[in-house]
Amino acid sequence: MPTRYLEDFITGSVAEAGSVLVTEDEVLDFARRYDPQPFHTDPAAAKNWPYGGLIASGWHTAAMMMRLVVDNFIDGETSLGSPGLGPIRWKLPVRPGDVLRVRARVLDNRRSQSKPDRGTVTLEVEVLNQRDEVVMTVENWIALVLARP
Repeated sequence: MPTRYLEDFITGSVAEAGSVLVTEDEVLDFARRYDPQPFHTDPAAAKNWPYGGLIASGWHTAAMMMRLVVDNFIDGETSLGSPGLGPIRWKLPVRPGDVLRVRARVLDNRRSQSKPDRGTVTLEVEVLNQRDEVVMTVENWIALVLARP
C-alpha cells in the first residue's frame, strides 16, 4: 500500500477492501479468552440459544474489522492511532464460515489548528459478510494521521 497522508483521505470517498474467513477455532479461542458466553464458546449449547448456533463475539468481529482497516486503509508510517470512535452496532450474527470485508467512507478530513503537521480523518466503517449483509457498523471512527510534509 502506498503511503497515505491526511490529504489522501478525500471527504465522501468510499473504498471496500479485505477478506477474512471466520473459523470455528478462532471464534472459540477468542470467546474462551475474552467473552466466555455459551453461544460463543460451546457449539452444542449454542444450538439452544435464539441464534441457532455458534456465533462470534461482537468484540471478535471488531478485532477482525480493525485488522482489515489497518491492512487496507491505515498506513503504518503516517498513522498516529485514534482518540476514539462513535457508536458500534452489531447488526447480524457472525458465524464460522462467514467471509468478512470492510467498507470505509471518509466523513471528514481536518488539519489540526494547534499541530498543523497532522490532522484527523473521520470514517464510517461497515463490516459486510459474503452475502453483502452489513453485520457491524462503526460511526465516527477518528484516526490521527500525519499531513504531507
